[in-house]
Amino acid sequence: MTSELDNIKHVKNGDYIVIPIETGYIKPNENLDCIIEPAKRLMEDNDYLVIAETPVSVSQNRLVDEALYTPSLTAKFLTVVWSKYLWGYILGPLLKIKKRTIMNLRKLPKETEAHKEVVLQLYGLKHALKPASEAGIDLSNAPGTFVSLLPENPEKVAKEIKKEIGKEVCVMIIDTDATYMKNGKYFTALPIAIEGIDADNGFLGYVRGQLSENMGSTPLGCSEKIDVETALKMANIAEDYQKSLSTEMKTIHSVKEVLGSEIDEVTIEDLDSITHTPAVIIRKVL
Repeated sequence: MTSELDNIKHVKNGDYIVIPIETGYIKPNENLDCIIEPAKRLMEDNDYLVIAETPVSVSQNRLVDEALYTPSLTAKFLTVVWSKYLWGYILGPLLKIKKRTIMNLRKLPKETEAHKEVVLQLYGLKHALKPASEAGIDLSNAPGTFVSLLPENPEKVAKEIKKEIGKEVCVMIIDTDATYMKNGKYFTALPIAIEGIDADNGFLGYVRGQLSENMGSTPLGCSEKIDVETALKMANIAEDYQKSLSTEMKTIHSVKEVLGSEIDEVTIEDLDSITHTPAVIIRKVL
C-alpha cells in the first residue's frame, strides 16, 4: 500500500491515512466535480470521504448578503450587550469557553449587528442568543458581505456524491461547530446533524455543551447509516488535517491573516488565490 501512495500527498493520523483533495475556490452554482473526480480516482472500497459544509453550501448558492439587513434593536442588544460584554467578560470566562472565542467576542465589529439580524430572521431567537457561530452560518469563506448558510439536505448530497463515485465508500458532510456528550447522549446547537445526534438546540444546547464533553466536529449528513462514534472519529480526523493548514480560515479574524483583506472586502478572486482543501479521503491502515 505504501508504494501506491508514494506519488499521492498524504499524512498519517494514528491508524488512518488522510489524503487531501485540493481545489480552487468552489463558486456559487458550481458543481462539486473538483471533489468528485479526484475521489473517483483515489478512493478505494471502505474509504471515507469527509467534506466541509461551506463548499457544499456555496455550490448550492446558499448565500445571504448581510448588507441588505438593517439591524433591529434586538440585534444590536444581542451583539453589544449580550455577546460582546456579558459573554465576552462575564459568562464566557465563568463557563471557561475558549480564550480565543472570548477575545473575539470582546472585539466584535459593528458589522456583527447585521449578522445577528440575519440569524434572528432566518433561525430565530434560540440561535441568535448563541454568542458566536450561530446556526452554523459561515462568515469567513464567502465574498464581500455575503455569508453561507448550512447546506440544504446534506444527507441527500452525500448519497448523490457516493453514487457518482461508484464505489463502496462512505461520504460525510461535516461542520466544525461542536457536538457534545452528556450522560451518553449526543447533542449539538446546530440546526441539523446525523441521526443519533440531537440537533437544533440553539443557545440552550450551547450552554449545556459548556458543561458537557466536547466531542469535536458535527457530522451533518452521511451517505450511510453510521454509528455516531465512528462518524465523530472521521469528522475529527478531517478537522485535525484542516487545523494543520496555513490557509485555514476558521474565524472572521483569520481572514485578513490569510488573504490580506478585510472580511467585507474579500473578493472571489481573493478566495480563489489560495489552495482550498474542501474534502479529505480517510483510509484505515491495514
